[in-house]
Amino acid sequence: MARRVNDYGADLVQRHPDRFGFFATLALPDVDAALTEVGRAFDQLKVDGVVLMSNYEGVYLGNPSFEPVWKELNRRGAVVYIHPSKPQIPLLPRVPGPITDYPFDTTRTAVDLVTAGHMTRFRSIRVILSHAGGFLPYAAARFAKLMHAVNPNRTVEALTSDMQAFYFDTALSTPTGLPSLLAFAPPGHILFGSDYPYAPAGISASFTAELDAYSGLTADQHKQISHSNAATLFPRLAFPQHDTAPRSAR
Repeated sequence: MARRVNDYGADLVQRHPDRFGFFATLALPDVDAALTEVGRAFDQLKVDGVVLMSNYEGVYLGNPSFEPVWKELNRRGAVVYIHPSKPQIPLLPRVPGPITDYPFDTTRTAVDLVTAGHMTRFRSIRVILSHAGGFLPYAAARFAKLMHAVNPNRTVEALTSDMQAFYFDTALSTPTGLPSLLAFAPPGHILFGSDYPYAPAGISASFTAELDAYSGLTADQHKQISHSNAATLFPRLAFPQHDTAPRSAR
């Protein structure tokens, strides 16, 4: 199934290279199959990166069993986009998983990667977190100080730096998530995201309009989040420099 999905994506990009990019799907938790597909995806399909889920059958991305995959992605200097999946805990009654559990699982796997040392050891990988990183920017100081208390060999400053190495998309996170994200993320690490088509079109459009109208950003910051920051990660897909109209106006 992963190969079929990746072949479809490669064909779409080949037919419309100025409109689409795509991330390869890997057949985790099958590490051997994932490594085979990494090679095929980058060498033959010329992908723009890979997409990973936040956990696979309850195993999070910092688990030692996934180490060979991270080493190979690091060797290739890959962009890795992490999308949350349902944690293996019971859902709250009347609360579907995407409402609370998905941001929670993004936070969980991000902290797992930091505590495993992946954001230090695999610096050639650029990791994008969905939905403004879940709760990571909001609670980063708490995480860093408590992780240091558990493991004094990692300083608060080093742990914070590892958390700031992530990139963050804005999907479903404006406007209330922006103050924490802007205060925490380094310049250049915030990317536009819509969550479409998984979020209904009207919901995605509403969050996008709120981002475009957000007064706490300068015109240059709006431009960076809209496309300039992403163009640095994906120069093949860079928009013409004159294309600066807000997404809601297009």
